[in-house]
Amino acid sequence: MSAVTNFRNVAIVAHVDHGKTTLVDAMLRQSGVFGERAELVDRVMDSGDLEREKGITILAKNTAVHRRQPDGTEYVINVIDTPGHADFGGEVERALSMVDGVVLLVDSSEGPLPQTRFVLRKALAASLPVIVVVNKTDRPDARISDIVSESQDLLLDLASELDDEAAEAAELALDLPVLFASGRAGIASTEQPENGQVPDGENLDPLFDVLINSVPAPKGNIDAPLQAHVTNLDASPFLGRLGLVRIHNGTLRKGQQVAWIREVDGEQVVERAKITELLVTLGVDRAPAEEAVAGDIVAVAGMSEIMIGDTLADPENPIALPRISVDEPAISAIIGTNSSPLAGRVKGHKLTARMVKDRLDSELIGNVSLRVQDVGRPDAWEVQGRGELALAILVEQMRREGFELTVGKPQVVTRQVNGKTHEPFEHLTIDVPEEYLGAVTQLLAARKGRMDQMNNHGSGWVRMEFHIPSRGLIGFRTDFMTETRGTGIANAVFDDYGPWAGEIRARHTGSLVSDRAGTVTPFAMIQLADRGTFFVDPGDDSYEGHVVGINPRLEDLDINVTREKKLTNMRQSSADVMETLAKPMRLDLEGAMEFCAIDECVEVTPEVVRVRKVNLDSNTRARERSRAKSRDANV
Repeated sequence: MSAVTNFRNVAIVAHVDHGKTTLVDAMLRQSGVFGERAELVDRVMDSGDLEREKGITILAKNTAVHRRQPDGTEYVINVIDTPGHADFGGEVERALSMVDGVVLLVDSSEGPLPQTRFVLRKALAASLPVIVVVNKTDRPDARISDIVSESQDLLLDLASELDDEAAEAAELALDLPVLFASGRAGIASTEQPENGQVPDGENLDPLFDVLINSVPAPKGNIDAPLQAHVTNLDASPFLGRLGLVRIHNGTLRKGQQVAWIREVDGEQVVERAKITELLVTLGVDRAPAEEAVAGDIVAVAGMSEIMIGDTLADPENPIALPRISVDEPAISAIIGTNSSPLAGRVKGHKLTARMVKDRLDSELIGNVSLRVQDVGRPDAWEVQGRGELALAILVEQMRREGFELTVGKPQVVTRQVNGKTHEPFEHLTIDVPEEYLGAVTQLLAARKGRMDQMNNHGSGWVRMEFHIPSRGLIGFRTDFMTETRGTGIANAVFDDYGPWAGEIRARHTGSLVSDRAGTVTPFAMIQLADRGTFFVDPGDDSYEGHVVGINPRLEDLDINVTREKKLTNMRQSSADVMETLAKPMRLDLEGAMEFCAIDECVEVTPEVVRVRKVNLDSNTRARERSRAKSRDANV
């Protein structure tokens, strides 16, 4: 095997909000990708609407930075910007199959967090060199020396858990230089700055030099038969589906006939295909090219059904590369057509089961960490993902595309081990001010959380690490933010499967349920104002079984929110007193999925998100409660 010396393929990985995308922006600006008159856009790699709204990276994307060294040699650095949220870990695992090295960003104040450990373990398991970059050194609460020590301790800790080859990769990472950077300022240095200071230097040259000198060149032979691995998908309005491929061996040319090795119904199939267009990456854009060689990452067109994991090979010597494998999903939800009495009121919405199924099938093409299972109903399917956020992002995308859906309460995906039920557990890291320590500990104890470690850095904040069932984190965010007055920071990543932890009562309130269809009236809401907190405004439509608010008591309460004031021709002796209503609580999609009880679901339309009972009829629900009480009494 020979090395293609003028390519470097690296993935930038880190925990959420540690500055990956901002650092990529600075690399692109310094490389001259943006013209002098180009409008500079922050987080240019976060191109999706949801990514910009939520401030997180959802899909892994690649860019190419061209770097000319003082000796005149030009290098192409293919950079993969990866998500930092654990729910999109499948994107990280896919990105690691494309690269030969990893840049691990660590925040100068927060330090290594659960997702940091997750991506680092995956990188070391793949025997990839890891370059540690302490980012945001100009934070006023930076503690740079401590973060360097914590990062090295994490490397050693992971080396003891993995095999010998991965341990060698961890030891190699300890020998590589540690970089210090401020992505926002566009400066990096190998010299450690003072806490809260920007590193000495003018640009990112030290980072580029370390990437070129420390990341190995791609292994491959230009003269060998073609082998290219499909690692991502994209689409073009002119070319159709595009396959993003990493060329491992040989040369890929426009118009070339290739062997397309794919899987059909679990069996490997070899077909002949033609590369109708070849696109190379220049900064954030793609440009047509005639050929690309081993080591490069390019996009190809010509195969309308190309999938992630497929191999493009030489027709005379078709050898498949291993398919990409990712961790199994841990959370599921039932997603189906909208069965509400208010379904289909707006023209143009997508309502049918066929439309929903086709959309879910199309999502499977590019989302390697998602699963869709049949539940024996023609209008609903079980969708499995890494976490609540991953499922909520999918539903939100479908909502914006015009779909009306019914989404069930998220549940965990269990396994049977030696005849016993096992459920997923997560590693949870909590950062809170000291005064909320007791409240957070009590909250997590009720959700079967076990504290593994607690550190106080002396700055008024405490860091706690918990081992907790994934079930315990469903609906946790709202209670946590309430207990910590919005100041707490919680991060979780999948840890392992363990024995079923028993019953977890995560919600200690009931629901206010509408007992009839109609329009919500101000008179009814004024009369019911002391019953709880409402989700609806006067004038909103309602129906029997619609959850219109929160009951402070544990049980559900059926109420009439459509009651109107009786009008008579008798003059009143006193004038009407003007009364004002409290502003209702508006649930977004994620909040509604968290709030749901076990017998509730979420109605999702492009205009509104409602919580409703699975069984709308109050008499049916009453009989079910009675039977449940009888079963509990017999037990």
